[in-house]
Amino acid sequence: MSTVAGIPRISLTWLLVAQALVILPHVSHLPGWVIGLWLGCALWRVQILRMRAGYPSLVVRIGLIALAAAGVFLSRGTLVGLDGGVVLLVAAFTLKLLEMRTRRDALVVIFLGFFVVVTAYLFDDGMLVAIFSLLPVCALLAALIGLQQSGTATRPWRTLRLSASLLLQALPLMLLLFLFFPRLGPLWSLPVPNERGAVTGLADSMAPGDIAELTRSSELAFRASFEGRVPARNELYWRALTLDHFDGRRWSQSAGEQFSPAPQWQPRGEALHYSVVMQPTTRPWLFALDVARIDLQGTRQMGDFRLQRNRPVDRALLYDVSSWPDALREPQAPPDRMQALLRLPREGDARSRAWAQELRSRYPQDEQLVEALLSHFNHQPYVYTLTPTPLGDDSIDQFLFDTRSGFCAHYAGAMTFVLRAAGIPSRVVAGYQGGELSGNGSYVQVRQFDAHAWVEYWQPGKGWTSVDPTFQVAPERIEQGLEQALAGEQSFLADSPFSPLRYRNLTWLNELRLAWDDLNYGWQRWVLGYQGAQQFELLQRWFGQVDAGRLILALVGGGGLLLGLLSLWLFKPWRVERDPLLRLFQRFEQLLAQHGVRRHAGEGPRAFAQRAGEALPAQAQTILAFVQAFETQRYAGQNISPRALLQQLNALRRQLPWRWSRSP
Repeated sequence: MSTVAGIPRISLTWLLVAQALVILPHVSHLPGWVIGLWLGCALWRVQILRMRAGYPSLVVRIGLIALAAAGVFLSRGTLVGLDGGVVLLVAAFTLKLLEMRTRRDALVVIFLGFFVVVTAYLFDDGMLVAIFSLLPVCALLAALIGLQQSGTATRPWRTLRLSASLLLQALPLMLLLFLFFPRLGPLWSLPVPNERGAVTGLADSMAPGDIAELTRSSELAFRASFEGRVPARNELYWRALTLDHFDGRRWSQSAGEQFSPAPQWQPRGEALHYSVVMQPTTRPWLFALDVARIDLQGTRQMGDFRLQRNRPVDRALLYDVSSWPDALREPQAPPDRMQALLRLPREGDARSRAWAQELRSRYPQDEQLVEALLSHFNHQPYVYTLTPTPLGDDSIDQFLFDTRSGFCAHYAGAMTFVLRAAGIPSRVVAGYQGGELSGNGSYVQVRQFDAHAWVEYWQPGKGWTSVDPTFQVAPERIEQGLEQALAGEQSFLADSPFSPLRYRNLTWLNELRLAWDDLNYGWQRWVLGYQGAQQFELLQRWFGQVDAGRLILALVGGGGLLLGLLSLWLFKPWRVERDPLLRLFQRFEQLLAQHGVRRHAGEGPRAFAQRAGEALPAQAQTILAFVQAFETQRYAGQNISPRALLQQLNALRRQLPWRWSRSP
């Protein structure tokens, strides 16, 4: 049999292939039972095709639906939302395969497949996923084309070629719509749920172990491209937020700091101009160098100099920033606010408090005390490590005087504690430090393992000054990066054993990785980041002043021109038929036309042959034999060589009197 319940075999074959390709990009975030469910349904469907199994009964179908819904709820805790909704959608897409009996059912499954393809972009909007998505779309189109074919059709590759041809024909119109159609929002996006911690990065509070865990991840945080010179690595301190409240174990943001008014600052020195493509974080703050100024709707500078949006960053975000590293930051500040930046827990860490008072008595000037504290970290046997000794209740005391091993959060938190105990307003700054220069040297890419913490302290008339105690212990961390600082420690990138970053010593592999990253950066900046502002900027560069009316006119005119060119290409009279059988039949028509017998519009081959036989009775038997052979091979699917058809055509030509013709 060539059909199953009215569905052509070719369509069913391509639909099974399409389902595998559609589900493949979701494998990383689907529970394992969904993959098993699809394999079981696909095998069951193949057995139905081979007439070795029947369709599941209503009771079985209801039971499978209930089990799938229960599995989604148990594995995701909900049936709605991004994660739960996509898992439920894929499960429904799989189960629908078993109740598909008619062509109408197959259409539902195919259209549902197109929707599932789009949902993959919500989890990964990279260029590789976009390119791969063409494969399931092509297979789904092949299944759709197969539905319109006869059940006797046995050439699946021809169906695939036709679907690929349709995709290629749609590319020019797709590019036209992409460039000119008014931007109403991002290409594809949904809010990233808070439970997806893999993309969250920095949190709004910090304990010593938090950043250490974050730095084991090689996930991309953001990319930044500069106009002109790219600053040196030790100049790249990317501020995210400040932490000013300490409860004895954890640093966090106080309510007053979160709602403080914009600070006063004065630009000084050379400005840096750059653009950032930031990955989703589900947090409202943006990353920038100090001191930053941004012109982005819904974004403002907070009282601690961080940039914050009025809603979380739940999709890849492109923004332009200008920064003044030498700016004078808040030389005058409200006394009550500075008093809040001196607060410490009432009890605990007695040795650190006493040491702070000793330093204050020896160094009455704030700058002298800070330098003495930095020198202490530099000359004493402190160790920089991702795996420090666990700390107890008096964590600051134990770190400063006992273990003396830790990560940036240990050093920043301890220094801020001592400065406050000595009467100097200070706070912890959390963000990222450094970044890897791209292969072409045009931008830096900052990953989660570049997460860092440093210290800011305030002086009347001088404002805020940033210092990094980690630099005193491990200068290679700031100047060369985390990998060099932890060259002998196996904990670096412990959760990424197959990460290409581990093999940066292999030149060819590292160059290949950087080249691929360049392509992805261009994809994010010029495709995903191509929004309304970029669209009008590009159109104004091409066409001058652009308004909505001209944009619509250009879109309609360009679309009309494109459709006209496509029509000419599809219906051009000089188009050469590629099918060898149809080419032979065209030569047959031309040969008879030379002898006064022309085929009428809509006339079938058999009727044309009978009329030609009446007009040319001496050749009637040869004409009918040629048409019968053509119909047998063309419509009955019998494997007759075109050579035999050509021999009959040559025999007919020899029987007819010779006439000159320009036709082939």
